[in-house]
Amino acid sequence: MCGIAGYADLKSSKEYKLSCLEKMKDRMRHRGPDDEGSFVSDDEILVMGFRRLSIIDLSKNGAQPMISHNGRYVITYNGEIYNHALIKRRLLSDASTGISETDFKGTTDTEILLEAISAYGVKEAIGMCKGMFGIALYDRQDKELYLIRDRIGEKPLYYGFFNGSFVYASDIGSIAAIDGFDNEINEDVLDIYFENGYIPAPYTIYKDIYKLKPGCILKISSPFDGECSIEPYWDMDEIAFYGQKNKFTGSFEEARDELEKRLKASIEGQMIADVPLGAFLSAGIDSTTTVALMQSVSDKKVKSFTIGMEDDEFNEAVYAKDIAKHIGTEHTELYITDKDAKEVIPKLPSIFGEPFADSSQIPTYLVAKMTKEHVTVSLSGDGGDELFCGYTSYNSVERIWNKMKNYPYFLRKPVSSLLLKSPLKNKEIIRIKSMLLGAKGPEELYIRSNAPDPLIRKIALKDTVLKSSNEQFVPDYLGEVNHDIMLMNMKMYHPDDILVKVDRTAMAVSLETRVPMLDRDVVEFAWTLPIEYLVYDEYNGWKREGKRILKELLYKYVPKELMSRPKKGFSIPIEKWLKDGELREWAEELLDRKTIEKQAILNPDTVEFMWKDFVENGIWRDQIWYILVFQQWLRDNGL
Repeated sequence: MCGIAGYADLKSSKEYKLSCLEKMKDRMRHRGPDDEGSFVSDDEILVMGFRRLSIIDLSKNGAQPMISHNGRYVITYNGEIYNHALIKRRLLSDASTGISETDFKGTTDTEILLEAISAYGVKEAIGMCKGMFGIALYDRQDKELYLIRDRIGEKPLYYGFFNGSFVYASDIGSIAAIDGFDNEINEDVLDIYFENGYIPAPYTIYKDIYKLKPGCILKISSPFDGECSIEPYWDMDEIAFYGQKNKFTGSFEEARDELEKRLKASIEGQMIADVPLGAFLSAGIDSTTTVALMQSVSDKKVKSFTIGMEDDEFNEAVYAKDIAKHIGTEHTELYITDKDAKEVIPKLPSIFGEPFADSSQIPTYLVAKMTKEHVTVSLSGDGGDELFCGYTSYNSVERIWNKMKNYPYFLRKPVSSLLLKSPLKNKEIIRIKSMLLGAKGPEELYIRSNAPDPLIRKIALKDTVLKSSNEQFVPDYLGEVNHDIMLMNMKMYHPDDILVKVDRTAMAVSLETRVPMLDRDVVEFAWTLPIEYLVYDEYNGWKREGKRILKELLYKYVPKELMSRPKKGFSIPIEKWLKDGELREWAEELLDRKTIEKQAILNPDTVEFMWKDFVENGIWRDQIWYILVFQQWLRDNGL
């Protein structure tokens, strides 16, 4: 786990570019506190930088930037290739590569990846890799730069242009730290931010700066002032479509056992490290499954970590402690106070670099900070909800759609429009039901149910061109409601919210996180499962519920009664805090009407109405937090 950065242009001197690169590296020191390095291309147009968090081969043999044995390629790379030993065996057994064991200077996955690229080319070599990564690769022969991101989007990679220069980095804050960086705020993304609380790829908060989408390779040629070409090497849509057209035909028990085998293989591969390793344990199905399987393949006690809340409504630490005792881990817990959580808030702009407002970012940061005191690598259970139909909203959408679909769209649409224009729209419940009524299908119904109120469109002053950006993720070909919505989440919510939250909070304290459920073999198998293997017709005797296959796998290791309780989620009492003295004062200062009018970005009337409605009626909880995080980001950036 590391940080990478680069800067290229024709007009500035090598010394100036290196000076800018140092600022970029300094800004992400937390991503790699152990070492750093730089490379200058032969023509001095491109400089590449690296910060290292040492995980495998802690010696200088793992230092980057690293040059391939034949001298053609230079790499800076953030992440881990879990199957690097297998790729090395292929290189050694393939006579055409001409590589022998003595050619390798160390044991890092970086060196193996470089030699695979030299032997087989960029796309084929990346296709071999199972792991998480953000890669910058420079071809000195053809003077081409490649930026490559892992399949699911575990590792970040930003790129773009400013003032005639091409830049890239693991941290968008590193780009903003460059002398003279003055790209304007991309107001076109604000509607979608205020709907979701994050900005999805390929967009960022800045004009002309982008996120590379997962599973893609970007190529740009020297002098790096022209068009970039972007090509996918792995596509979630194709994997989902193929899986549902070629469903697993074995019994449920056979599917459960196959999932167990693949998860164990993933976990064993991800437990390889030359530094202390542990796992987050939140007491939910996903993290408990991960920790239970870790302990089953380990001959030592696994180190597990959880945090507790003083408020019983949000506290799952008591359950995690019982689970850890049953599994047999070496368990550490930390109870956090309101004060602990509130002290994180001022750090959010620097942690994320752009507005990001999933409020579980606060406990995630705190558990990462506590975990880092004991280990350098932690496995996480993320991915189970999206891959195995775990969110309760899936069931709600299916239930509502089954009622709505009996009325044709050509009738529902005008009724929806009429209600939204009538005086009845002043009632929140009417606005919400009217928006839902106008959905074309269950996938659009899911989108509207997450951000149903048209008032959200009025938070930003500008009527933005991306107001329908959520809909670009709507699939319409898997033939089953739950799978379609799962695919939408795997393409946007999971990489742009969940994985951003985990990566940025952990790296803020120099902790590497790994997510075994996102292993390529696990993901591709999950998409072959029929819906009846994912959803119980009845669970606990009263309702449909997801994650059937994951739960039945877990019950081989942990008694069902330890897990049979309502899900609390990894959240904090943010509404309560915003209404009490300390955070309320902070919020009202950020929402000051004169400040908002001076900034000329948000609609002061809408913000004022929402805050009043929130304080008096508890409405707009999510949107108020999104606005406050945005305002804090503006203030921290002097805007």
